[in-house]
This record gives sequence, structure tokens and C-alpha cells, in this order.
Amino acid sequence: MSESKLSRRNFLRLSALGAAGTVLLPRLLGGDTAVAAPAKGKTAASDTVRLGFIGLGQQAMYLLNGFLTIDGVRIVAGADVYNIKRERFDRRVRKYYASKGIKPEVKTYENYQDILARPDIDAVVIATPDHYHALIAMAACRAGKDVYLEKPMTFTIYEGQQLCKAVRRNNRILQVGSQQRSDEEFIHVANLIREGRLGKISRVKVRVGGPPKPNTLAVEAIPAGLNWDLWQGPLPGKVNYNHELNPPITLDPEQNEQLWGAWRWYEGTGGGLMTDWGAHMFDVAQWALGKDRNGPVEIIPPGHSYYDHLTYLYDNGVVMTEEPFDGTKQGVKFYGDNGWIQVCRGEVLASDPVFLPDTRTKNDDLPYETRIPHQINFIESVRSRIDPTVPVEIGHSSCTVCNLGNIAYKLGRPVKWNPIVEKFMDDPDATALLHYTYRDGYSLEG
Repeated sequence: MSESKLSRRNFLRLSALGAAGTVLLPRLLGGDTAVAAPAKGKTAASDTVRLGFIGLGQQAMYLLNGFLTIDGVRIVAGADVYNIKRERFDRRVRKYYASKGIKPEVKTYENYQDILARPDIDAVVIATPDHYHALIAMAACRAGKDVYLEKPMTFTIYEGQQLCKAVRRNNRILQVGSQQRSDEEFIHVANLIREGRLGKISRVKVRVGGPPKPNTLAVEAIPAGLNWDLWQGPLPGKVNYNHELNPPITLDPEQNEQLWGAWRWYEGTGGGLMTDWGAHMFDVAQWALGKDRNGPVEIIPPGHSYYDHLTYLYDNGVVMTEEPFDGTKQGVKFYGDNGWIQVCRGEVLASDPVFLPDTRTKNDDLPYETRIPHQINFIESVRSRIDPTVPVEIGHSSCTVCNLGNIAYKLGRPVKWNPIVEKFMDDPDATALLHYTYRDGYSLEG
């Protein structure tokens, strides 16, 4: 049996496990689920899904390794501002299909708009730096493409609000790359909390890390073949090139990125660990607490009054803090009337063994990013036109939690938030941080 079929079978098994707790499969969640209208031109569920990749860096290579192995998927295009990364993508796609006796038909482009203009492409995988996510995803929706969008879903809260509208207005499928929602350990913990087995939850500790820091990188010469102006996209002002922002690679001999793109750590280009890891761990907390499509009502930065850590207050009395609880591990720890449980990647610990999962799937020898149930879920949603595990609204609410933390950090004081209408309460300074002004030539409206 093929690798893809084994993966699919495992995913379906996990889906069945999750259904009992009404957590894993969105189609079973009633009011938490929106169903996309049938896409124009889509026919039988067995049709091949033709994918284009936008952004061809390190994360895209992990995603490529997964999507290549899924039955009924063809990778036909890739776009990136750096010519050497386009060449790497082209070589890998051609090599894989040649090994399977399939004639490759892949093309690469510098500008993502060339992919969106192709009527033969059904969906796109967006793995660019965060500042491009909303622009490209909204353009993809207008072009009739479904979207697999890396986390954090958007760069700003306003972008998330507009992307939600675009997805529904254009009847698109959008899956956010919050792959922990398709991971066995996290599914178990979310089910346990939502089923009330830990009792009433009073406290949650989430470990992700802090806000972005000032960019102190040295200015370097832009390498040949890199369109740095296009890389900057909507960002205002000038972002000086440094190799850490777009890590170099070589092809002959092949050497991949030696670090993650550092744009994520700096003010103006990223949201720091708050968004990079927060998009994973705050997402799990919201999921388990039943706060998807909702959120906190007050956010308090560390050092204010008697709060030692970044603190989120919910309308049901739950207090969530960003702080370490098990060394340096990123994860989530829930405290309830009946004990506690914590989950990190590959690990579940609890105050009582009764709360631990009975069995675990042993694929822990594989790098975390190579697991593909989340990607399979996206392809199934493209075919069925039923929302995936992490649709746009959930991605938006989880991303909003991250950005609210960064706003409280920036202002250095508490902020009050209405998660239903998605507005700050009588706070013009906080409201001004919901978005920023794009540089000329860039607009969410296209």
C-alpha cells in the first residue's frame, strides 16, 4: 500500500476518534461550521486537484513533501521572488513525478499573480512571509481558487476580518495551517476538556514566547536573482535586506535553509513568538475552551498591577496567561476542578493517568512538519465543498488572540476587547493598531 493511502487511512481513523467528542471534524459541529457553496467548474469528487504553491521557502518544502504524496493531487506551479528557490521547487517536483512514472507539468513564476491567472489551477498553498498572507489569499478567492494558508492566518486583525468576508463572498474553501488540530495528542486534550472530564476550567497556561523586537540586522547587498522590492510587498518604508530575512540555499551541492526566516522576529515584518508559536498554542487553548470564533474580553500586559505575565481574561471567568510551565517547551496546560493536563508536541502529561490517551500513533520518529492529515483534510474539503478542520473564521479568532497580546505589549497597558463585534472598547490608540497603511500600489481590494 502506498504512503499516501496509509496516511489517509490513519487520518480517517483519527477522524472517527474525534467525532465522539465533537471536536475533530467540522462537518459534525453544527453551528461552528459553515458550508461552502459548490465551486463553479467542480465536477466529480474523484477529479484531480491541481495545486500551485506561492512562497517556496523552508515551510513550503515541508508542505510540498506532503501534498506530493496525496492521491489525486498534482503540483503544477510555484511562485517565489527568489530564482534559486524557484529552481529548487521545479527540480523536486519533476524528480518526484519522474520517480512515479508521471509526466511533470510544473511551471514557476516570480509573481504570484501569474498563478492566480491560470484557470487550470484549483487551489493554492500560500507559505509566504506573514505580511503577504491576506493580500494573496483574498486575491486567490477572487480568482476562484481554494486556499491552504500557513499560520498565522494574517498579519493584522483587520486583514483577518476582511479575509473572512472574502472567503464566504466567493464561496471558497480555506484551511489554515494549524496542523495541531489534526494531531492525535491535541485532539485528545481538546476532547477531554470540552467533554468536561477535567471539570470546570479556571486557569490556562500557554507557553509561546514574547512580542517582536526591533530589527537590528546589518544591511547587506541584495543577491542576484532576488526581487527584494517584490518581497517587501505592502510593507511601508524600506526594509533593508539581510540574508536572515530570506535565508539562502544552494543547489549544486544542495543545501537547504540553515535557519527560519528571521522576518518573523522583528517589528514591522513579523509578530515575534507571539504569532509564530501563538498561532499554534493559543489556537489549542481557544479550541479546548470552546472559544473558537470568540475570544478574551481583556488583555493585560506583564508588570501591570499584580499581573506578572501577559494575561487574557474571558467572560466565563477563565484566566489564561502566557508563561513557562515545563521548562522551555511550547505548549498548553489546563487546570480544572479535577486536576490538570498539559500538551506539547509529542507529549501529554496529566495529574492523573486516567486523563492520558490510551494509545498513540507511533510516527514520532518523523519530523513534525512531515505529518499530512491536515493537508489531506484540505484536499477532502476542496472535493466535498465542506469546511475543513480550521476554516477561515477559526484561523482568524486564533490569530486575533496573538495580535491582541502584541497590542497590549505595545501600548504597555490593559486593553478591553469585544470579541463578538471585534472592536476595542473606547480605545482609539488600540483601534489604530488593528491595521497599518500599505505602501502605494497595494490594496486588499485588488
